[in-house]
Amino acid sequence: MSIKSLIINPGSTSTKIGVFEDETLLFEETLRHSTEEISQYASIVDQKDFRKQIIVDLLAKKDFDINSLQVIVGRGGMLKPIPGGTYAVSDELLEDLKIGRQGQHASNLGGILAREIGDSIGVPSFIVDPVVVDELIPIARYSGVPELPRTSVFHALNQKAVAKRYAKENGVAYDSLNLIVVHMGGGVSVGAHENGRIIDVFNALDGDGAFSPERAGSVPSGALVKMCFSGKYTEKEVYKKLVGGGGFNAYLGTNDMRDVEKLADEGDAKAIEARAAFVMQVAKDIGSMACVLNGKVDAIVVTGGIAYDKGIVASLKERAEFIAPFTVYPGEDELLALVQGALRVMNGEEEAMKY
Repeated sequence: MSIKSLIINPGSTSTKIGVFEDETLLFEETLRHSTEEISQYASIVDQKDFRKQIIVDLLAKKDFDINSLQVIVGRGGMLKPIPGGTYAVSDELLEDLKIGRQGQHASNLGGILAREIGDSIGVPSFIVDPVVVDELIPIARYSGVPELPRTSVFHALNQKAVAKRYAKENGVAYDSLNLIVVHMGGGVSVGAHENGRIIDVFNALDGDGAFSPERAGSVPSGALVKMCFSGKYTEKEVYKKLVGGGGFNAYLGTNDMRDVEKLADEGDAKAIEARAAFVMQVAKDIGSMACVLNGKVDAIVVTGGIAYDKGIVASLKERAEFIAPFTVYPGEDELLALVQGALRVMNGEEEAMKY
């Protein structure tokens, strides 16, 4: 018997949903949220009812019977570091998503919404390959300050999905390849995939690496310390400068890269310069991961929403294609990756991981 599933993938500026019958997509929708809409809520979890309602309303608008679903799957969130896999949304997992065990991020809402909708119709709920999947080698954790180890927080689901897609399309095993995967979306993460493990990655939320549409990425640490103790800002205000109000939001007042592209095409000098700075920073991250892999890189795989911007991709190639050939998968494979993870459990191929 076929299995119908609802897949929920909340991003910082959108909620993407998909309804599948087995692996066949029946329909999908990306519900976009402006900065103004999101700014009404004091925290990520406060957005829960707003996002749940628009999902339920969309299903009703499409005349889809929500009670025909057999499983609900959400994108994973900021949990404790865990191995990759499919996890049932247990009470403990749910609580850690609500409190933001490792921080507040829109992905936390995936499991929360999956559990609420699943419970309401009496079906199981899962998350798959959450952003806290941790496969770092020990030396990748060194930051220079023992109390502040580098952490693995990134777009694990999409990075794994496109890496496996690249391997399949080239007729080789994922665990036989060395890849640098570049996810460019609301956040940016660049990971070094060595023989099927992501041995190093830039923290895409509030740590290191390139700035993004709304995140600061790496910042001068000494200047940050002075800002924190200047008395001008609260802790929450400083963090907002790093996550949510940073990056292109801070420089150009928008987190929509289509707006940035339009401004640059119209000759806006500030937008042109900010785009060039963004490309250079992402290229620097790629170069860093090439060194992690000892220069042995089979391919650079570029993905995420910003990969649709041909100008940015072309500029990135100019700077980094000497390292390895580029393959570009614009957008995300996350909906399919999520449903595949759930189906492996529902069909008895794997057991659900316990949190």
